Amino acid sequence: MSAYRLLALDMDGTLLTSDKRISPRTLDAIRAASARGAYVALSTGRAVTELFEYRAQLRGIVRYASLLSGGLVYDLDHDERISARTFDTELALRVVEQGLAEDAMVHVMTDAHSAATPRDVERMHLIGMSVYQDMFRQQCTYIDDPAAFVRAQEGHVCKINLYHPNAAARAHSRAALADLPLQPVVGEAASLELTPAGVSKALGLKLLCEHLGLSLAQCVAVGDAGNDLDVLQAAGHAVAMGNATPEARAVADEVVADNDHDGIAEVVARWF
Repeated sequence: MSAYRLLALDMDGTLLTSDKRISPRTLDAIRAASARGAYVALSTGRAVTELFEYRAQLRGIVRYASLLSGGLVYDLDHDERISARTFDTELALRVVEQGLAEDAMVHVMTDAHSAATPRDVERMHLIGMSVYQDMFRQQCTYIDDPAAFVRAQEGHVCKINLYHPNAAARAHSRAALADLPLQPVVGEAASLELTPAGVSKALGLKLLCEHLGLSLAQCVAVGDAGNDLDVLQAAGHAVAMGNATPEARAVADEVVADNDHDGIAEVVARWF
């Protein structure tokens, strides 16, 4: 019997293909792992609402998820949160202020919402985020004023993404926010993903393991990018996808095929 009991999967660039699908082979593989008694969990920066098009496919296979880069640990079967780590409101407002100063798209994520202004959603193709535009159009909570939304959601804001128009603007934001108690992660295009200090995918996996009575040593984590580094380092076994960044490859114990060629199926065959 395998020493590993939990398979923690990043979504974008890992579980999902480049066109944001779960391939039939990968779905069959994780279904087989679940049927053999393994926990298959999501470990993603996405919000609950951003799982909407995959929930039916994953039902009966994936019950648990570490969402919002560890800010929310969630039971998908019962639609209830296991744990949540939220922003101090003044800190969240400072992040919003910085994003607006750099003309970034301000994406506010709570334990129940993924929120942005209509203007920002419609210009996603101009800031390197066009692959997510349809998803935002379908599930985003439209807001007029990100700061007002943050105030109204006091105690519920878990993560804020700033999608900048260019890398220079992102660098300005990162420098301006450097002294604040934040956990910044450089994301795709010119994005900056921000959670409160100490909140990370590694924390989310740790909290999920505590809920399930498992140790981190019993986990296999799979990812591809900068926001996966901490969870790859925390898990008992770390796997980088073939499309992973050099940094993710460097901390991984092995590299498998890329997200368009069912790398996760390799992981399941080898370890579950």
